[in-house]
Amino acid sequence: MIYALILSIFTALHPIHISVTEINYNEKNKTLEIISRIFTDELELGVRNQRKNAELDLLEPPKGLTTKELVKAYLEAHIKIKIDGKPVKLNYLAYEKEDISIVSYIEIENVKKLRTIEVFNDIVTEIRDDQSNLVHVTYKSPVKSVRLTRGNTSEIFSFDIKK
Repeated sequence: MIYALILSIFTALHPIHISVTEINYNEKNKTLEIISRIFTDELELGVRNQRKNAELDLLEPPKGLTTKELVKAYLEAHIKIKIDGKPVKLNYLAYEKEDISIVSYIEIENVKKLRTIEVFNDIVTEIRDDQSNLVHVTYKSPVKSVRLTRGNTSEIFSFDIKK
């Protein structure tokens, strides 16, 4: 009982700063499907910082802006991918509010095969020095995962593709 109380006080004083991005290869459609989950309050801080507007409400933005546009602009600046050393275009599809998070859906088209995928992800690291961005990549093999931080914002995943 006392342990649970201490743990809950510690958690309240030191919240977790984390995002999770999953990258899955869809062989049928030849696409990489990306799902990124970010705590709404953390994402809002990032968007506020990007737009230099400390009062901006991500879920109820001022006239002329939409949440989708704000989330898209932020993710375009903070998630970048290279396939076999070449930058690729990320197609931001949509977002949804899920409990205390924003879940974003992104796609990369025309991926017939790849040997390497380099993932850059510095979501919220400009604000939180203890931010962790977990990235999970699945491509014709078991899941490969990495924890990216302010000091390590990218990782290259290699795949041994048998012919």
